[in-house]
Amino acid sequence: MTINEKQANLSNGKVNKDCTKDALFYEYTTAADPIGSGIISAIPPKEFSSELYNSGETRIVKLDLSNELKTEYPATSPSLLAHFIRINANDSITTQPNATSELYYIISGIGHTELNGEIITWKKGDFLTLPSGSTSRHTATEDATIYYILDTPLLNYLGVKATETRFKPTLFTAEQATAKLEEVANAPDAHLKNRISILLNNQEFKQTLTITHVLWAMFGIVPVGSNQAAHSHKSVALDFVAYAAPGTYTLVGDKIDPVTKKIIDPVRIDWVTGKAFVTPPGLWHSHHNESEEPAFIIPIQDAGLQTYLRTLDIQFTHYV
Repeated sequence: MTINEKQANLSNGKVNKDCTKDALFYEYTTAADPIGSGIISAIPPKEFSSELYNSGETRIVKLDLSNELKTEYPATSPSLLAHFIRINANDSITTQPNATSELYYIISGIGHTELNGEIITWKKGDFLTLPSGSTSRHTATEDATIYYILDTPLLNYLGVKATETRFKPTLFTAEQATAKLEEVANAPDAHLKNRISILLNNQEFKQTLTITHVLWAMFGIVPVGSNQAAHSHKSVALDFVAYAAPGTYTLVGDKIDPVTKKIIDPVRIDWVTGKAFVTPPGLWHSHHNESEEPAFIIPIQDAGLQTYLRTLDIQFTHYV
């Protein structure tokens, strides 16, 4: 076939390659709910013990649910990947992920991060966020453990590479976070609030009011005797228990009793200091403290993205 003949075929809409072989059609009701039908797997309320990182060699531990989520890449939720990092004294770890956002919560220890010639020192209770394109070397001056969140699964799903830096490296110190939470907890109307917590925000994200344009981070207290009303949202929560005494727990379920406003047949997740757990999207959940000490929780979500998309849909039982 000559070049002119090929060009003529193209202009007439004729092609040699069959581009229709991957096309499928479904009747609406058979495809409108792929989670309900089992085509897409539900996100499990998974728990991860502190035993994964509280001793041993320097390492990064992925909290990987790729088998449950049916992904070809590590993921803790469809858009986020959580890790535990352990860095023994005088050891270092380098990170260079394909991510728009990195979030580090320092569980214990002291150290510093070297990034583009800059040194950022950190300690127990600090939060650190790094932007896309970061190649970072993290060194501990005393044994350190870190809760580490990335949005790499989101980029893997989209088949893209993060190339634009949307914010500068940002440190949220333990002193600042604790002082602000104490201010909220000691406010005269604190006892009237269903959640006593603060949200961490970077000034670059004035629309979403979140810690990065994808990630959302909360630091909250559950006072002694609390029985919080249930709520739900469309983002997955990757929760970390900063501190809790026995008798603190979360209840999770998909239905609310219309009279009592309590969760029907809930799954109970007991809090243990240093533990992480996944709260699936769309499920009702409530936090309870039957111990004699206040408990502290740090949920990390993809709610920056969800807020921007206008799909977060937070609901509380007293409005149901």
